[in-house]
Amino acid sequence: MQTNQVASQDNNDDDEIDLLALVGTLLDHKWLIGGVTALFMAGSVAYSLLAEPVYRANALIQIEKKSSGMLGLSEISEALGTESKAVTEIELIKSRNVVGKAVDRLRLDLQAEPRHLPALGKAVARRFSPDSPDQLAEPLFGLDDYAWGGERIDLRELQVPEHLLDVELTLVAGEAGSFTLFDDEDNLILQGQVGSDVASNGVRIQVRELHARPGTRFDLMRKKRLDTIVEYQELLAVGERGKDSGILSLGLEGPVPDKISHILDEIAQQFVRQNVERMSAEAANSLEFLRSQLPEVRTQLERAEAALNDFQRRAQSIDVSLETQAVLDKSVAIETKLTELKFQQAEFDRKFTRQHPTYQALLRQIDELTRQQRELSGSIRNLPETQQEVLRLSRDVEVGTQIYTQLLNKAQELDVVRAGTVGNARIIDTAAVDTRHPVAPKKALIVAIATLLGGLLASAFVLVRRALNRGVESPEEIEKLGLPVYATVPLSEQQRTFETILQKAGGRKSGASALLSVAHPHDLAVEALRSLRTSLHFAMLEASNNRIMISGPSPGVGKSFVSSNLAAIIAQAGQRVLLVDADLRKGHLHRFFEIEPEGGLSNLLARDVTFEQAVRETRIPGLSVIARGKIPPNPSELLMHPNFGAFLEQASAAFDLVIVDTPPLLAVTDAAIVGRLAGTSLIVTRFGVNPAKEVELTVRRFAQNGIEIKGAIFNGMEKRASVYGKYGGYSYYQYEYKSEK
Repeated sequence: MQTNQVASQDNNDDDEIDLLALVGTLLDHKWLIGGVTALFMAGSVAYSLLAEPVYRANALIQIEKKSSGMLGLSEISEALGTESKAVTEIELIKSRNVVGKAVDRLRLDLQAEPRHLPALGKAVARRFSPDSPDQLAEPLFGLDDYAWGGERIDLRELQVPEHLLDVELTLVAGEAGSFTLFDDEDNLILQGQVGSDVASNGVRIQVRELHARPGTRFDLMRKKRLDTIVEYQELLAVGERGKDSGILSLGLEGPVPDKISHILDEIAQQFVRQNVERMSAEAANSLEFLRSQLPEVRTQLERAEAALNDFQRRAQSIDVSLETQAVLDKSVAIETKLTELKFQQAEFDRKFTRQHPTYQALLRQIDELTRQQRELSGSIRNLPETQQEVLRLSRDVEVGTQIYTQLLNKAQELDVVRAGTVGNARIIDTAAVDTRHPVAPKKALIVAIATLLGGLLASAFVLVRRALNRGVESPEEIEKLGLPVYATVPLSEQQRTFETILQKAGGRKSGASALLSVAHPHDLAVEALRSLRTSLHFAMLEASNNRIMISGPSPGVGKSFVSSNLAAIIAQAGQRVLLVDADLRKGHLHRFFEIEPEGGLSNLLARDVTFEQAVRETRIPGLSVIARGKIPPNPSELLMHPNFGAFLEQASAAFDLVIVDTPPLLAVTDAAIVGRLAGTSLIVTRFGVNPAKEVELTVRRFAQNGIEIKGAIFNGMEKRASVYGKYGGYSYYQYEYKSEK
């Protein structure tokens, strides 16, 4: 029951997020985080200074309310309350028709610019201030084929075959206005002179102006027209200022202020010109329709007049009573309005569907007038028959006269409109660019975001690495596995220095000074090993022999460091100690004592040398060493041979203590072979390297081979803020083993 409670508590602890530990981890890596953040900030500052500034040109266009060319159409539209035309006009401005004409007129599909040194060239050229218009900047670094400031080219024409569209060509300036043109593979296309029209190999070019040093290169390209139009459609920004204001704001961004200003002005002028043409076309269409109706209306009017005159002659009556006149006036008004609406319906049939709101409103007006006409017909039937006929004929004449007169007037108006159409769009503000304040890059914002991003990425990297590397970072985590910690050895900077020197010297260093316990006896790591010496004295009281086997879960945990320095410390205390390098594959204890690995343990087990020949004295009184010997082809089989047991028996009899350094257990099985013959077995784990599961697996592997691990040595303990909350920092770490009662 108690075990289950402990396991449950451990699981809960694993699921908890220790915020103080996370903050401590960030503090431990503050230099890394600060360095990455500073690097991002420096990069953003460099980008802000070197990036090409982007400017914005702005213009304003007013869209006035457009009246209909047909009779009464504007009144119907006002009654319905039509929606704003801004959306329609915006799409017209950005249409291929408008933008394409601007592209053609300004030859925007031709690209010609000096070639600058990558990354730095444009920034240097922008900062060049010539004393005269024709002055050129001196080339830097001797790179005179690049442009450094003051160069310019005016390309008037460039015709290329289909396969060279969107292909970057290279123009090289020559002497006295000459130039040479190459393709993208540096093949010569043609040679020419400024101002001349030159054609060769399917390419036609005319350069109006070329101002550069001989040898300066320019990049030329003929882009596909549609691609250029789409590019400027995306760059062009159009929006309405205020709801239903009819004021459209045009914007265009680019690196060259004069260029974007000219482009935006051209787009605005093309739109206004198209608007005028569209209005003129509408007036012409309406005029054509009216002129087609005039002959028919005139014919109907003449027939009505003839019929009225004929009836008056036959009836010998020309007088119309007051009552009849009133009915006549009202009927004429209704008939005239109804006829006008019929003409409008004929015009609407060409413009709208029958479901359109304007068309439906027109139909409702026609239905209402038709109803009024039927009611008036009832009043007419109450009149005398002669008066009814006079009224009918007079009504036809007056209605025909009014309709014919209105059509004539409207035709004259539309003729005038067609001849002098100005459109309903006008440019209020031409394009202007604020060259003092580029819209991009926003330097302060870029630096702030980049700095913040650098800090976040560095912090995320540190936290992710910590999450992925679940190495043990405290002795308590090992003790939770039921394995006592005999000593916690802090990380020694002096030992790091020794290892660096040994690597540079090819594994050799003068004398035993390569041992930390000899060169720096008061180092904190040495003090921790002295504590281990005391703990081992009590731990070995019940041991079957005087042999200590030291192993570990994985390579690089510091077994050799612990074994060699522990042996030296115990020897300094007056005991006779034999240090054996049982790592027959990669053992390197000989490096600490300036001896050769040959003639060591493997040679001894193979009976190539005697025990006395294999044991080598060191400069530390009481300490002897047996190196690994020549690397054998079968290390495990060699250790399993009876000769190894006999050797250990002989060593135990000759020395007070035998320390055997073995390979890591999870890599090879040599440690399990040695552990059966050792009275005390220890493992070395390293701070942040060995996960708890790995330590637990190591202990289980030893147990499966019948070997009991007495305890662990926690090596390389680092002073970190992430563990301060649990351990309160340290002046030095010293964990002494306490036997359980």
